[in-house]
Amino acid sequence: MDSKKSILPAKKRQHKISFHEGGLHASTGTPLSKKISPAKHASAKSGKLGSKAQKQEMFYENVLKRRK
Repeated sequence: MDSKKSILPAKKRQHKISFHEGGLHASTGTPLSKKISPAKHASAKSGKLGSKAQKQEMFYENVLKRRK
């Protein structure tokens, strides 16, 4: 869970992004082998699970989800 992953830039002049994989799973209490439920995504986005989970959710939506 504590492995560091990097994303290469999509465009020139952008920096690579490094993050710890599985952070949102840990913040929501979801095992890595299962998908995070939409209700937990909504709770993380609204800040009910803390500010760290809220930031991780925004990172997921803005960076990781768009790359799929």
